[in-house]
Amino acid sequence: MNAEANLAAAAAPALFEELTTDNGKRIGIATLNVEKTLNAISLEMVDLLDHQLRAWAADPQLAMVVLQAAGEKAFCAGGDLQGLYRTMLDQHAAGGQEDIRSNTYACDFFEREYRLDYLIHTYPKPILTWGHGIVMGGGIGLMAGASHRVVTEKSRLAMPEITIGLYPDVGGTWFLNRMPGQIGLFLALSGASIGAADAIFARLADHKIDHAQKQAVIAALLTQPWNGQQDDVLLSRVLQHAERQAAGAEARVAGPTPLHQHFELINQLCSAPTLAEVVSNIVELKTEDPWLQKGIATLVAGSPASAWLSHALQKRARHMSLAEVFRLEYVVSLHCAARTDFAEGIRALIIDKDRQPRWQPATLAAVTNDWGNGFFDNPWSEKDHPLADLI
Repeated sequence: MNAEANLAAAAAPALFEELTTDNGKRIGIATLNVEKTLNAISLEMVDLLDHQLRAWAADPQLAMVVLQAAGEKAFCAGGDLQGLYRTMLDQHAAGGQEDIRSNTYACDFFEREYRLDYLIHTYPKPILTWGHGIVMGGGIGLMAGASHRVVTEKSRLAMPEITIGLYPDVGGTWFLNRMPGQIGLFLALSGASIGAADAIFARLADHKIDHAQKQAVIAALLTQPWNGQQDDVLLSRVLQHAERQAAGAEARVAGPTPLHQHFELINQLCSAPTLAEVVSNIVELKTEDPWLQKGIATLVAGSPASAWLSHALQKRARHMSLAEVFRLEYVVSLHCAARTDFAEGIRALIIDKDRQPRWQPATLAAVTNDWGNGFFDNPWSEKDHPLADLI
């Protein structure tokens, strides 16, 4: 490979290498490689990851995969929304809102992103995701389905889609529903950020390990007797050992973490029978707690349609399989692209950065069930759905 080709390869949004273990098996290392955008997910990144993960899944000499990211700030801060924004504006200008299939880029992006997320959830080999730094939105989609999920002292996780007129997609409807109590609904409505301990409590992560131990963990993985039979157990033992070392090295006394501290309160706030009551409970809460105050402010400023969708999806999908959830989210996400709030949220937060979105409808009271249920209108038959093959 010449110097120009080397530079092009190094600039790819995802990089891949293989490490040979002591017993001759190999470990695949996949690195998200767009540090300047906090490793935001692009369609090119999705395609590279999907292709390589499928190749590794079929390789009998490949024992496991490590999914990591370049830089110290973020594992992945979410999707690259610039391309989506432009295609949504074109769709709206062309009067394509009536047919959610008219935005071909959005169709491709969500289909391939959700396929990748589903692949990670159902991967036949262990995947270790190293969730250091910011892990938001689509980044949680890459992390949530991995067999072994590590967070560090710098991890900050959130599903803040309410701020851009979307909803917690990438399987969020599925994994938020499986959190303890009413945590999933609260995180969706508030966009609240959580650290490592609360990520484990919320079932988004499995191990808290100091980021400085990462190379020692990989070195330990290279010495394991990988055999294809109990590889997940071998990986778990390495991570548990590193976790015990980290816990033993901590001299500080850990204070209460927000989800632990407010778990009962969150359950009380979010257990009301209607969304209007839940929202009222949250926004009328009198509290001096900065974490709760920030969540309240996010809900107040966020898209009312997004709040309605998050609540409706969690109720509707409670007994759905993962594959059914991804098929449902695919339809809903394309409706979000066809309607106005998603583009408006991106404009206000990312394009113009005025942080003054003009939501339509402007209030939760104006979101009627008839209007909201339109998000679930599916133009495909069961067998023709683009994700029909997910089982």
